[in-house]
Amino acid sequence: MLKRILMLVGFCILFIILVVVIFGVILSKRPFVPDNYTQTVKTGGVLESKYISMGEHEVSYMESPALMSFKKYEIFYPTDISDMNGKLPVVVFVNGTGAVASKYQSLQKHLASWGFITIATEEEYAWNGFSAEMSVRYLEILNEYEGEVNGAGNVFRGKIDLDKVGITGHSQGGFGVVNAITEQRHASSYKSAVILSCGDTKGINLFQWEADDTLIKTPTLIMGSTGNTDSVIAPLEGLQKLYNNIPNNVTKVLARRNDADHGEMLYYADGYVTAWFMYYLTDDVEAGKAFFEENAEILSNPLYQDIKINAVE
Repeated sequence: MLKRILMLVGFCILFIILVVVIFGVILSKRPFVPDNYTQTVKTGGVLESKYISMGEHEVSYMESPALMSFKKYEIFYPTDISDMNGKLPVVVFVNGTGAVASKYQSLQKHLASWGFITIATEEEYAWNGFSAEMSVRYLEILNEYEGEVNGAGNVFRGKIDLDKVGITGHSQGGFGVVNAITEQRHASSYKSAVILSCGDTKGINLFQWEADDTLIKTPTLIMGSTGNTDSVIAPLEGLQKLYNNIPNNVTKVLARRNDADHGEMLYYADGYVTAWFMYYLTDDVEAGKAFFEENAEILSNPLYQDIKINAVE
């Protein structure tokens, strides 16, 4: 009997590994986010529709090589950054398995059009949060550097608000988010976090990725889907454990989308992801109505279920 149980457990482990590996291979061969997703993704609420639309800014791109495993920093920002008043908030991206930054540029462009500076890398093993940490350090340098960058003036000098930094990660990137906001040197710099399609990071996992979600102090939005792949990689039980592990003195929101699967969640959720960052990093009161107050929009959005909200003043 014990032998049969061990065989069954072994089969389940191999099946999960196979699903993740196959999914990673598929992602490595195609763009992760469609260029036109802001026009095609279905929305179920006025605010979700507003924030998944493109913002008012044209967007520019800069990259800088890095002598590290993640190869380069990839930055999107409003083209009119020099004309904008004050400093701009930042969103750091942490890559999921097979989904490096060059495969989801349209997602970064979308946030930049709303007035954010976004930064990502080509890191394939982002679970430890190191690439996110180095991204913040690079932004610190850019914010102070007086010389030229890529042969031109440094448009970022004095324009990066390092007191308003958010972070988002999908799948493996969820582990990276937790490590970035709890263990890395700039953990306290993050004012908001988003974890997509990643279950309980404190539990045992087959890849020996380590992250302790009980240490989270940053307001965190957790989203997954009801799709078949997410049922294996980020099942409801795992999402609920992640939510419950975050201390109750921290604002946290959990929701699952019912018309998407694992890979699609990076951009299907983007309306509310953008609203989350707009609320916490730009003080956009309207964006907060998507999650908070008695009639929070997400509660009545037919595309979402299994919703939990713990709002802390």
